[in-house]
Amino acid sequence: MEMSGLRKVDPVKHEQKRGEILGAAIRCFIRDGFRGASTTDICTEAGISPGHLYHYFASKEAIIEAMIDLGLARSAEKFEKILAAPDVIEALLVDIEESSLRFRPAQILNLDGLAEAARNPEFAEIIERHTGAVRRMWSDFLRQAQQQGRVDPGLDPDATANILIALVDGSRAMPIRNPKLDIKQSVEHLRTMLVRFLPPPPDAQSVATKPRIQKTGRPLKLVRKR
Repeated sequence: MEMSGLRKVDPVKHEQKRGEILGAAIRCFIRDGFRGASTTDICTEAGISPGHLYHYFASKEAIIEAMIDLGLARSAEKFEKILAAPDVIEALLVDIEESSLRFRPAQILNLDGLAEAARNPEFAEIIERHTGAVRRMWSDFLRQAQQQGRVDPGLDPDATANILIALVDGSRAMPIRNPKLDIKQSVEHLRTMLVRFLPPPPDAQSVATKPRIQKTGRPLKLVRKR
């Protein structure tokens, strides 16, 4: 018996609509905060009804999870590009400047997310999972850079990842704390910090094999599907 009454879902259009709703949600979160933005606000921004929303996301928390997964996937791509760059530290600095010091949405979402996690246990679990994934990504990146002879092999990748995550978080807070921040000067100071912290010592550099700069290395498969 043919089920002619069932509506077939076009997977391409479905994902496209999910992306549109996710973009609308991000705009709402930036404007009103994670706590302040409601599903009604998101539906209004996306131009859909609340009933329509639930064909794509079961809840606001599901939207936030999808937003985080999207961010992690983009971060994995950026780490691959940084590993392929001739100068890892310079590539890191460019990314920090573009995605932290100069990117207002990331500044707002980062600080608001931490604030919401401090008062909302369920949101804190989401942030903890996100931070764990980011930490694994940083650690994997550092291990690969160490294997290439481009980062001090004496550094513990996991501990170093925590420090670099804190540095990125701090970079996102700086322009909010000081709207007149001299970003160019800040980048130079960050360069000094990273150049003194990450590179292998001269004796290690002299015996290290020449790093193989490849277009793509081992994928950083750290976005875990739930």
